[in-house]
Amino acid sequence: MKPFKIFIFAICISYGALAQNTLTLKDKQESPKADLGSIAWMAGHWKGEAFGGITEEVWTPPLGGSMMCTFKLVVNNEVNFYEIVTITEEEGTLMLRLKHFHSNLKGWEEKDETVDFKLVKVTEDRVYFEGFTFERVSDDEVNLYVVINEGEGKVEEVKFNYKKVG
Repeated sequence: MKPFKIFIFAICISYGALAQNTLTLKDKQESPKADLGSIAWMAGHWKGEAFGGITEEVWTPPLGGSMMCTFKLVVNNEVNFYEIVTITEEEGTLMLRLKHFHSNLKGWEEKDETVDFKLVKVTEDRVYFEGFTFERVSDDEVNLYVVINEGEGKVEEVKFNYKKVG
């Protein structure tokens, strides 16, 4: 399997009807006011299955105006790729940023580039970034919905279901 080009996110404003659990900001709409306290429930060690393998995310509790996550996809007992993700408090709202890495930790994005997702909306059990939604199902289960551009005009919203570890 190729190093998941499908995970190089290209958020399409025109995904509309295809995306049922993700949102995007409308023209000139600004991100709402929010802080990390409203999404602290994301903290924890989470495991699930996707893309023919096991996915794992570890989210730290809020500290220093940020939450941090490490992600990995393991297929056939080998790491396919990693991500480092942050959600930071910036200008009274939240910003999600991520970087992808091959299994040897060589980056996908250029050295000073990140893939950024602006906050769209926060509810008691969901946080919506553009094309990227976290949903609390219970204290021990979360869903993550991601809009993925697979190329050639094919855009898909993918659901990841995670259970808390430990």
